[in-house]
Amino acid sequence: MNRLLSEGPEKIGFLLLPEFSMIALSSAIEPLRVANRLCGSRAYSWHIFSVDGQPVAASNGMSLVAESPITDISRYPTIVVCASFRPEHYASRNLLAWLRRMDRQGTVLGGMDTGTHILAKAGLLNGYRATLHWECIPSIREEFPDLEVTGDLFEIDRKRFTCSGGTAALDMMLNRISRQLGHDLAIKVSESLLHARIRNPDDHQRMALSSRLRSQHPALLRIVQAMEKNLEEPLRLDDIAEIGGISRRQLERLFRNVLNDTPTGYYLKLRLNRARHLLEQTSMSVLDVSLACGFVSAPYFSRAYRGLFGRSPREDRRFLHSSSERTGWFIAQSGNA
Repeated sequence: MNRLLSEGPEKIGFLLLPEFSMIALSSAIEPLRVANRLCGSRAYSWHIFSVDGQPVAASNGMSLVAESPITDISRYPTIVVCASFRPEHYASRNLLAWLRRMDRQGTVLGGMDTGTHILAKAGLLNGYRATLHWECIPSIREEFPDLEVTGDLFEIDRKRFTCSGGTAALDMMLNRISRQLGHDLAIKVSESLLHARIRNPDDHQRMALSSRLRSQHPALLRIVQAMEKNLEEPLRLDDIAEIGGISRRQLERLFRNVLNDTPTGYYLKLRLNRARHLLEQTSMSVLDVSLACGFVSAPYFSRAYRGLFGRSPREDRRFLHSSSERTGWFIAQSGNA
């Protein structure tokens, strides 16, 4: 008999922080539930915790009841930190100290979505590979430059496991089921959940660039990929045209016909959207944000930012941090970006 089945259920605790991602939590728990049903035994049990033991509201406004506060937990086999939006706002000294204590007790620690940021804040990802939602990767790399942060769907590295959130949690748990109870059962769980393919850890988080741009034009794909990789030190238009293997005039025509924008305007929107993510997700100064997004002139950055978002960088940061109406990341639409 499988050791997991003979020794009783594996206990997995989910620590919910305010504004956690409901889809990530559901995607992590549902495959465990289905695995129990299909194997006819309680291979897994899951438990909900909060910092203070009170119910926790997700980013969609729905609340879940916690079984206990973290102060009641001194030992636990596996804890998964579930967070979203503003992880630094909830990274209290008591929480970080508790996570370090659990690590010393031998707990396997996981992070979903920006739960990874909480683990990094506690110093518990040093020497481990980790990942989180693609929108948050630039900010965590700015704050923790020595961490090995990948853009993969999920990472499992010894006593740490992290995922990018959303439905990536489903694939991460299917991977866990496959390793512990066999690939055949994982396939059955995936099919039961109408999940057509179990994605690999190193699968891309984002849809293919051609799908996002709604274009298969090879020059355009090469150019936009280069733009996205060079936001801190923007490329010159001549260099961009050379990457695409086309002339400046062809470059202008290509962007106008496919993206209804100019190369300069499209590139600027990419950099300003990155700036907005950093303003929301980090405590970096406005000047540092502008430099991280390739703006050498602070007044120009402020004017361009206001022109796209309708507020100055400082005003928009206050709005993003205070708005109670948000139910998801707000990203300005820059054509098809």
